[in-house]
Amino acid sequence: MVGVDSLIVAGVLGIGVGGAVTALVMRAKLRKQLAIMRRAEQRARSVERLAELGSMTSGLAHEIKNPLSTIGLNIQLLAESLGELEIEADERDRLQRRVGSLGREIERLKDILTDFLDFAGEKRLDLRPTDLNAMVGELADFFHPQAERQSVRLYVTPASESVVANVDGPLIKQAVLNLLLNALQAMGEPCEEGATREIYLRTEIAADGQHREARLRVADTGQGMDAQTCASVFKPYFTTKSGGTGLGLPTSRRIVEEHGGRIEVHSEPGRGTEFTLVFPLPEVKPK
Repeated sequence: MVGVDSLIVAGVLGIGVGGAVTALVMRAKLRKQLAIMRRAEQRARSVERLAELGSMTSGLAHEIKNPLSTIGLNIQLLAESLGELEIEADERDRLQRRVGSLGREIERLKDILTDFLDFAGEKRLDLRPTDLNAMVGELADFFHPQAERQSVRLYVTPASESVVANVDGPLIKQAVLNLLLNALQAMGEPCEEGATREIYLRTEIAADGQHREARLRVADTGQGMDAQTCASVFKPYFTTKSGGTGLGLPTSRRIVEEHGGRIEVHSEPGRGTEFTLVFPLPEVKPK
């Protein structure tokens, strides 16, 4: 039989070992919590720093844009004064070409700054129930003359049922207009007689049980893109077009993602490109 003294000693040892193990477990948990807190603080500082940088860059862009406008105005006045100078016609033409070149560069810089401010600026959504079919019709009316000037046919296909999404209408119009302009640029200049030059704009609803999505598609019959280009089109400042700022598509994606949606792209070289804007719709409550 085991003596009483032996049982007491074993009990004391058991309590001591158990307490030591508990202390070690608590210490490990505490270290883990402290590590999590440090990482959270680092992320918070990074976010704060990025917000400060964003505010600084936006402010800097505004500060640059104002004197650019003044320079542009003075270039216009200079061009008018050159026309009144009593100098040789050849010399006047040469000076006017230089002044004209300066004016175009000023306008290009202003466009770059405008696109940057549009991309980097804070998006405050004014969410309201919006009929996407009606929105597509309004965009088509606005965009049709520009497409017609470049010999591009615009086809609009609204969904057969009402497509009402809770979105910021003006911002979504901006996102879609960026895609339409991108599609128009993808066509290039009309060079082949009878070549297909078409843009398709359509809305639809995709449903899987109670999960519903609104989809707005913009497709073109342009040159298309390879997989590597498709993977880069949403990167800021990436562009395959001369004179482009590379911020139109990133701005469209940011607008859509701010709405809790997503933007998809599918393209093949020689077969055109299709962008799809996807927005969540309210779930259908079972009757």
